[in-house]
Amino acid sequence: MDNKLYVGNLSFGTTNEDLELLFAQAGAVKSVNLIKDRESGRSRGFAFVEMGSEEAAQEAISQFHGIHYQGRQITVNIARPREDRPPRGDGGGGDRPYRRYDGGGGGGGGGDRGGRGTGGADRGGDRGGERRGNRFGSSYSDEESEGRRRNW
Repeated sequence: MDNKLYVGNLSFGTTNEDLELLFAQAGAVKSVNLIKDRESGRSRGFAFVEMGSEEAAQEAISQFHGIHYQGRQITVNIARPREDRPPRGDGGGGDRPYRRYDGGGGGGGGGDRGGRGTGGADRGGDRGGERRGNRFGSSYSDEESEGRRRNW
């Protein structure tokens, strides 16, 4: 069962046919599975090649591991068995409605926070104490702005 090979660091232009021609030099090739990105269809840069026998697989490793192929130094090893992974929860929600978050709402912005480099308790800036300006600009009197704050 050690006749399945992992082939890594492939050029993104490599095809199944390219790999089949290359590995046929080492022996009979049963199958070639070039792994592609699900969304773009582009190669992910690795493949699995199943050779006809364990001897052919060992020959392929000795011939091709570390060679430069299509401009890249490829890796050829015996493929490890796929590990069982736990389910990934809800699977990402294929039919979930699109939600747009455009940063609206929440929190007051701006304000001078003072010097951030000081490690003391009083960092200066707009952290309480007496407010010199008010939330609605300096054109309102303190009484007007207090009334507006309560109704806000």
